Amino acid sequence: MRKHFIDELRWIDVFLLIPYHAAMAWNVWGEPNYVFFTGNKLISSIVVFLSPYYMPLMFLLAGISTRYALRKRTCKQYVTERAKRLLVPLVFGTAVFMPLMTYMADKNSCGYSGSFLRHYGVFFTKYTDLTGADGGFSLGQFWFLLYLFVISLISAGIVSLQKKYIALEMPKISFPAICLLGAPLPLLNGLLSAGGKSLAEYTYIFLVGYYVFSDDEVIEKAAGYLPFTLAVGLSASAADVYLFIWSSKDLTVLNTAAKYISEWSMLLALMGTGKKYLDRTCMVTDYMSKRSFPFFSFHYIWLVMFQYALAGVFENNTVLLYLVPVALSYIATLLCCEVCLRIPALSFLMGTKPVTGKDRKV
Repeated sequence: MRKHFIDELRWIDVFLLIPYHAAMAWNVWGEPNYVFFTGNKLISSIVVFLSPYYMPLMFLLAGISTRYALRKRTCKQYVTERAKRLLVPLVFGTAVFMPLMTYMADKNSCGYSGSFLRHYGVFFTKYTDLTGADGGFSLGQFWFLLYLFVISLISAGIVSLQKKYIALEMPKISFPAICLLGAPLPLLNGLLSAGGKSLAEYTYIFLVGYYVFSDDEVIEKAAGYLPFTLAVGLSASAADVYLFIWSSKDLTVLNTAAKYISEWSMLLALMGTGKKYLDRTCMVTDYMSKRSFPFFSFHYIWLVMFQYALAGVFENNTVLLYLVPVALSYIATLLCCEVCLRIPALSFLMGTKPVTGKDRKV
C-alpha cells in the first residue's frame, strides 16, 4: 500500500524552499547569496529554525521510498530510474538555470556590466567557492540531486551486498533506541562535507530511512510519542535560533547540541505527524505531489529574479521586499510546473512524468 504521508511530507518540504531561500538574502552570518540585502536577524531566524531538519527530511523520505522501490525493481532498474530522474535535471538545471542566477548575482554583488551571453562563458570558466554568488560556476540547489544520486548508488550497492551475504531481519526497536539513532549525526557532519553539506551524514540518514523507518511499527511509535518529540524539537529549534542569531555570548557547544537535538527530534516529530494526520490522499495532495519535483527545479530562479528586480522598488520596506518576491515566486513556479508537465520533452528534462488529463484538475 502506498504511504501517502511520504508524498505529503515531501511536497510540503519542497514548498518551504521559497521562504527559506528568500530569507537567505538577509542572513547575518555572511554566507554568500545570489542577491544580498542588509542583514536582518528576524528574517535570518527563519533559515536557522528550518535548516537542521528540512533537507535531512528529504533524504530520510528518499531512503524509505527506496525500500519500497526495490521491492518492485532490480538494483539495475533502480539505478537506471535514478539516473533519468536525477542526473538529467541536474545537468539541465546547471546548464540552463544556473548561468542566469549567477549572472544576476555578479551584477548585484560584483558590479558585472557585460551581457548575459558573455557571462555564460564566465560561468563555465570561473571556479571559486562554488556558491555562484560571485558569478562563478555553481550547482545551486541542484547539489541535492547530485548528492541523492551518489547516495542512491552507494545505498544500492550496500543493499545488494547485504541481500547477497546477510539475511537481515530487523529486530523490533524500542522508542529510546529510535531516539539514539540520532547520536552519530554530530560525528558524521564533518565527513565528506562540501559547503556544510555532509555526504556521510545524509547517507546515514538515507540508510536509516531504508532499514528502520520503512517499518510501519517504527512510524507508529513515532506517532505515539509525537507530543514529546514535537515539544523537544521545537524547543531545541528555538534554542538553536537564539544561540546562533540572538545571543551575544560564544556558546558553540550548546548551539551545536541544540542543532542536532532539533534535527533528530523534528525528524521523528514530522514522521509522527505525517503518519497521524497526513496519511491520506485527496485531489489537492495528488495535484501538489505531482508538481513537487519540477517545483524544486524552477523555484529558485524565479525567486532570484523577483528579488533582483524588486530590490530598488521596496528598498525601504523589508517586509514587502521579503513577502512580495515570495508570493510572486509561488505563482510563477506553479505556472512553470503546469507548462512543464504538459510538454513531454520538458517533463523529461525536469526528471518527472507529464500529467494525464485527469491529473490536471485540482
